[in-house]
Amino acid sequence: MWKKIGMNISFCLCLLAVCSCRGGGEGRQGASPEMKAYADFLTKYSDSISVVPRQVRAAALEGMRKAQDSVVKYSYLSVASKTCLMTSDIDSAWLLIDEIERFTEGRPVSRRLADLRSECFNMKGNMYARMGRMDSAVVSFERAYEWCMKGMHTESVADILINLADANNRLGRLDVGTGWYRRALLLCDSLGIVSLKKVPVYYGLAQVYVSLRDFDQCDYYYELAARSYEDMLPFEKHFYLNNRGTSYYFRGDYRTAIHYFKQVEDLVKEYPDMVFELNLSYLNQGDCFLQLNQPDSAARYIRACQPFFEEKGMTAALYYLDTQRIELALLRHDLSEARRLLEHGITPPDIDPDMLHIRNKYLQKFYEQAGDYSRAYHYLEQNNHLDDSIRNERVRMRTADLTLRYQQDSTLMAHKVLFQEQQTEMMALRQHQFAMLVLAFLACLTAVFLYLYNKKKRALLLAHNRREVSALRLENIRNRLSPHFIFNVLNQEMSTRSQEERRELSLLVKLMRRNLELAEQLSITLDEELDFVKTYLGLEARTLGPAFHADISIGEGVEPEQVTLPSMLIQIPVENAVKHALCEKEGERRLWILVDRPGRGIRIRIRDNGGGFRPDSIRRGTGTGMKVIMQTIQILNARNRDDIGVSMHNVELPGGETGCEVLFLLPDNYKFSL
Repeated sequence: MWKKIGMNISFCLCLLAVCSCRGGGEGRQGASPEMKAYADFLTKYSDSISVVPRQVRAAALEGMRKAQDSVVKYSYLSVASKTCLMTSDIDSAWLLIDEIERFTEGRPVSRRLADLRSECFNMKGNMYARMGRMDSAVVSFERAYEWCMKGMHTESVADILINLADANNRLGRLDVGTGWYRRALLLCDSLGIVSLKKVPVYYGLAQVYVSLRDFDQCDYYYELAARSYEDMLPFEKHFYLNNRGTSYYFRGDYRTAIHYFKQVEDLVKEYPDMVFELNLSYLNQGDCFLQLNQPDSAARYIRACQPFFEEKGMTAALYYLDTQRIELALLRHDLSEARRLLEHGITPPDIDPDMLHIRNKYLQKFYEQAGDYSRAYHYLEQNNHLDDSIRNERVRMRTADLTLRYQQDSTLMAHKVLFQEQQTEMMALRQHQFAMLVLAFLACLTAVFLYLYNKKKRALLLAHNRREVSALRLENIRNRLSPHFIFNVLNQEMSTRSQEERRELSLLVKLMRRNLELAEQLSITLDEELDFVKTYLGLEARTLGPAFHADISIGEGVEPEQVTLPSMLIQIPVENAVKHALCEKEGERRLWILVDRPGRGIRIRIRDNGGGFRPDSIRRGTGTGMKVIMQTIQILNARNRDDIGVSMHNVELPGGETGCEVLFLLPDNYKFSL
């Protein structure tokens, strides 16, 4: 009957919302910031999906827009698809589910992707359940169960098991459905899940016993669910009231059933998006008033819900609605209207036996009033045959249920024995852990002893190094005396030489003094470095002859007195160029020093036309100067975020000659402190 189908659909919606809560706090350890943000989103909005679905949908789409991780994006999209189902926007829900499924297909399997696939198939199962395609729903829920076991959030398997049980119930496989429900309940107990999480299981088991007409067991499970009524979400309260009313409908207590259906109506009117649930309560109340022989009240509720089910194209609902309208016409003795409904009514492919039983009863009544007793007898026989089949099926189901309960009791006993064994193993494990803690404590003591020993050893080594540094400082002071003596002798010698010789000796003295000063400095300005280089080139110009030309070019935006660089950075490449490339070159000898600012930082290029760098040349020298420069740069780079760039390569010059170029790139804000 449609009430049963409608209630099971609501049950799927209930489980859908339950599934949306999963993962709120799981897997945060080591998760990416986007995964943590999505978990926080679920914690904040999971209980609001059924209350304010449009608001949750807007928040989910905004989260999807901001997310960069593709799996997180589609996780937000799965939440949006659930809100579409809550607002009965079926087409939009299918579009979003198809998009999620296309994304998950063909991608490498991971635990996060397995969770998303599980969500996708769970949603598809709920959509098929809403459409009455229960075979497809069972397949989808089974695939959701498989993927959930491969994912990170296996605690959500209980929700999928409940959906799977509900789908089997609607296919008439009550024994299979009961098995899934009990497995879900056992899983909740083993995981220590709070009672509110078990409410859907109680719903499902109560519904099974309604179908088996075992109302004692039915009331037992409904009472378990009622204990958590105040903590239920709106859709859970609807399901409880609706199913409770249905149980009284099957007992023939229509006034009590109407009492519960009225509570459903009052509840869902507070939530504008629960349109399906409101119209379902109208449909159920219409049937109850027909059974109480109150056609006017029944007609009012039938007219109220008919437009909604026609708009949504729910064939099972329309079939049951037509059944009620036939009964209404018979109560009013309007045989022409009843005949019209029979001729133009909608017949779904899968008809619930209870619904078929009601339709046959009304057809029998119609043909009796029409005077066609043979047809009336035909439908009476059909109902008798259906009653026998249903009665036999209920006996079989009850037997299967008792067998299953016995098996589960045996399983629980086996679990208790296993639990005792595991407790014994835990005792042994605790003893092992205690021994490991003792060993760890001893290891910590050893580590502390080694730390203190090494600390004392380092202190002694530091004192030894300080003594060596002091000795080196004294030696450095003594070494300074020798150059000072040489400078005094050269100054005396200059007084006995000619003016030209005195000028050359003066340059030599200046070069030597400046060289000693630079050797003691880690960094100098570009202006000081170029002054030293000019002094050196002035001395070498006499040896190189008039064919030697040195060009120093400073580009725009470069202020030499404000640019700092490592000491001897330009001098050593210039000296190498003069000594190893230009001194024995025939013809014009050229040297260029180019300083410019191509972007961020200073670029320094030392270029010559000495034929280029050749590793096998007999004049390539020992490379000591460049080694000193490279080691200095490496030490400084280790203390800076941006490195000084160094390269040396041959270049083609405009006149067709080949030269060697040494290039340095100095970053801005470079630190020279050690």
